[in-house]
Amino acid sequence: MVRVHGSPDERPRRRGQGELEAQVLAALRQAPGPVTAAWVQDRIGGNLAYTTVMTILTRLQAKRAVTRERAGRSFEWRAASDEAGLAALRMRKVLDGEADREAVLARFVTALSPDDERLLRDLLVLPEDDPDTGSGPSTGADADTGPGREAEDGTGA
Repeated sequence: MVRVHGSPDERPRRRGQGELEAQVLAALRQAPGPVTAAWVQDRIGGNLAYTTVMTILTRLQAKRAVTRERAGRSFEWRAASDEAGLAALRMRKVLDGEADREAVLARFVTALSPDDERLLRDLLVLPEDDPDTGSGPSTGADADTGPGREAEDGTGA
């Protein structure tokens, strides 16, 4: 059977794994605030069924990548994190699925580039984010006296 481009027999291209989720998340990150599934459907386009958008949103909620709030009889959706946060969530999920966390982390660290290893070491010596003060990890070169950190004598120098 010969298919003519644009004929009714031609099937649309299948999306790669995670491609549709990425499109939904991208739409949510561009949203002015919480939005409906219909809003997401409209932004993605491509004759995507409303039920497909709802399925993707529900899966993303189960992964904690999006949040929803009741709006009348339906829901409004919002991205729970930026791209870096979502990548970190995926990394944690992979780590949580492994029996030997120490071996996985050790292999991960030994495969890092020298620059990434240095960055990871710097991040590990910084204090955790303090939600009360809004201070968080410094990206300064000196982890002990970088921005937002005082020297031990309290002078800030």
